[in-house]
Amino acid sequence: MINLQLFADTPTAVGGKKIVYLYRIMSEAATADGVTLAFTTENGRTKSKDADSTITKDGSIRTPSESETEITATSVLTKGDTLIAKLEKAMDDDTIIEIWEANLDEPIAESQNKFKGMYFQGYLTEIEKTSNAEDNVEISLTFGINGKGASGDVTVSAANQTTAAYVFKDTSKTGA
Repeated sequence: MINLQLFADTPTAVGGKKIVYLYRIMSEAATADGVTLAFTTENGRTKSKDADSTITKDGSIRTPSESETEITATSVLTKGDTLIAKLEKAMDDDTIIEIWEANLDEPIAESQNKFKGMYFQGYLTEIEKTSNAEDNVEISLTFGINGKGASGDVTVSAANQTTAAYVFKDTSKTGA
């Protein structure tokens, strides 16, 4: 007899394309959805914590400080892009930016557009535009996050899901 449960519990790697980030200027929350950067090549989230060391007669003791989180994004600049310009203006104006991290490999069962993820608020702390003669223009962003972030279910529209993969389309007419 084969134990099918054994195969159900086999760990599966999450592909890098399945972790997507969405961004929104916090002051636009009433009028705008969070959106992904087009042509993202890489994202990252780093959490770090410093610790002070105190020498005692019995040896060193460590006292941890608060953790700090940074989120990074690198993408190829698209013609007519408006998100990068909004983010850069938010940096200049010290405006809070909302960021969602969604794992498209972990959908929430009761909803087709909700995925396991995290929510953050922070500031754009660095933007770099690199343009060399042989490649496309590349934009690198670094966000300094306030607090620790919060876990929850992230809504990712079908349009934003296309950044990770094609969305299935049926054979029926789509109109006009």
